[in-house]
Amino acid sequence: MIFSSVTFLFLFLPVVLAASFLGKKQYRNHILFAASLLFYVWGEGGYVLLLLMSILVSYILGHRIEQCVGRRRKMYLALGVICNLVPLFIFKYLHFTLTALAPVFFSAGQNPWQIETIHLPAGISFFTFQAISYLIDVYRRVAPAEQHFLNCGLYISMFPQLIAGPIVRYHDIARQLVQRRVTLSGFAVGAERFTFGLAKKILLADTLGTKADQIFNLPLQELTMGDAWLGAICFSLQIYYDFSGYSDMAIGLGKMFGFHLPENFNYPYISRSMREFWRRWHISLSTWLRDYLYIPLGGNRKGSGRTMLNLLVVFLLCGLWHGANWTFIVWGLWHGIFLVLERLVPLKQKNVWQQGLGWLYTTLAVLGGWVLFRSSSLAAAWDYLQVMGGVRGVLDGAFFVLLAEDKLLFTELIAGLLFALPLYTFFSGLIKDMLLRRFLSAGTVMAGTCRIGVFAVLLYFSLISIAAQAYHPFLYFQF
Repeated sequence: MIFSSVTFLFLFLPVVLAASFLGKKQYRNHILFAASLLFYVWGEGGYVLLLLMSILVSYILGHRIEQCVGRRRKMYLALGVICNLVPLFIFKYLHFTLTALAPVFFSAGQNPWQIETIHLPAGISFFTFQAISYLIDVYRRVAPAEQHFLNCGLYISMFPQLIAGPIVRYHDIARQLVQRRVTLSGFAVGAERFTFGLAKKILLADTLGTKADQIFNLPLQELTMGDAWLGAICFSLQIYYDFSGYSDMAIGLGKMFGFHLPENFNYPYISRSMREFWRRWHISLSTWLRDYLYIPLGGNRKGSGRTMLNLLVVFLLCGLWHGANWTFIVWGLWHGIFLVLERLVPLKQKNVWQQGLGWLYTTLAVLGGWVLFRSSSLAAAWDYLQVMGGVRGVLDGAFFVLLAEDKLLFTELIAGLLFALPLYTFFSGLIKDMLLRRFLSAGTVMAGTCRIGVFAVLLYFSLISIAAQAYHPFLYFQF
């Protein structure tokens, strides 16, 4: 079940909201936990047992960590981390590992390790990281072990962020599991945020993604330089609106139920360095890797050489977290290398020209990385990048001809580029201030009316598009 499906929007969500609000306050966590398990069963069936096993192991070992002292605490922490990582490895990396190691152990043409591709349970990377966060936070004593199994289960399985994040650290939400306020104003803000996320996904990501798929699937001999650039730009916007749209919907749903989930995106495509990009892109993952991996490895406290090695290790694992494919591994190293280079040669940002050059460099580096991310193999990515650079392929004006002929694509592309900038936030704030200054108290009503109007228009067109379009899953469901 996905958030943009008719089943979720018109059956699952209304029923869960009604049950949560009409039921007694002390049973709200029970209702949300049951709804979260149903949400997962709906799409993954029996794999819900994997989720329940992660919850049970984390709950039991969390208590053991809190009660013990000395080496036994570390032993239980290590056991908990291993118990959560082993299923992730089996379902996500075993096939890739056996395939990669086969040439080392067997002669050419022999690979007795060949096995069928294992089904990857949806969201396993996300709920595994949340379970590990719970154990580490209890170990560090930044939050107490959860006394009630139900609350621990709700933290790990909460359906708004179960499948594709954002990754919520336990210490950020522990108090909310026990005590939170559900208000009409919070529900309204959440509904608005959910609608904006739905519009990002349906109205922008899906349309741009269709064109990206068409171009990336073209035979190499038919791919022109203009097509290659258009495909890379479309995919970079698709993955941003797809994932940030899901995050917006998850945050909005959280607010509707009284939870405050962390922000996950902050206009990453305005970044002027790769370091800034990772402060704005998938914030919950980058901060998780920083706090639970980079800093424990030594961070930047053990000299420049160790710092650079730590960065490469972290981003190698960041790439591997996204998928069991060499393209993801190289994509992670690609970002890690640029971060290392920025430490060796710090970027100057003293004037507009330097900032502009920093933005151009970052945009090109990120765009090249997305080609690696999207390609089926390293060879395909290399061929595609060569066409983009004019080394291979045909140099023609097909890029501009295509945009001139396809008015919908042109409109979607312009809208995608504009909304990747903080223009909505700027102009909505500007209009609100103008209305307040001119109409005083009535300006607040007028500003609210404008927001409701935008909300209604986006919701209308999103629902119309859902009714008209085929099924389009979220990209990050595969991670």
